[in-house]
Amino acid sequence: MTTWRLLKPVLILPGNALVAIPGLVLWAADGTPFGAAAPALGEPALWLGLLAAAAAAALMVWTMRLFVTHGRGTPAPWDPPERLVVLGAYRHVRNPMITGVILFLVAEAVVLRAPAILAWAALFALANMIYFPLSEEPALERRHGAAYRRYKDNVPRWIPRLTPWRGAGED
Repeated sequence: MTTWRLLKPVLILPGNALVAIPGLVLWAADGTPFGAAAPALGEPALWLGLLAAAAAAALMVWTMRLFVTHGRGTPAPWDPPERLVVLGAYRHVRNPMITGVILFLVAEAVVLRAPAILAWAALFALANMIYFPLSEEPALERRHGAAYRRYKDNVPRWIPRLTPWRGAGED
C-alpha cells in the first residue's frame, strides 16, 4: 500500500474532525464563554485530558493499522478494507475508530477547557449515530454478507462488550 493511499484519508477524516474543525470552532468561539482557556500545568484535568488523548490516539492508530494490515484497505469510505476486520478492539465494539475520535475530541475540550469543542464532539457523535446505521452498515452487509450480519448480531455498535467476540466473521 502506498503511503499516500493511507495518508490521504487520515488527513481528510480525523485530520478535519480533530484539528481543522476544532480550530474553526475555537476561532468562532473566541472571546465567548465557550472558547478555550489556557490550562495551568498543575490542573488534574489537564493531565487527565492528555492521558485520554493519548489513549484515544493509540486506539485510532491501532484500528487504522488493522484496516491496512488485515483488511487491506483504509478507513476511508471511498477505499474500504477488502476483508472484514474482526480483530483487536473490533472484537469488543464495531466502531472503535469513531470511539477514539470522540474520546480525543472530549480530551481536547477538557485540556483546552473549551465547551465549544465539547459541543462539536456531541455533534460529531450524533452525526455518526445517524450515518452508520443508514449508510456504513448497509454497505458492509453488501460487501461482506452473512459474515458481517453475524458480527453485527454479536458485537455492539457503540458500547463495548466486556469479553471479546470470538466468532468467525472474517472473509
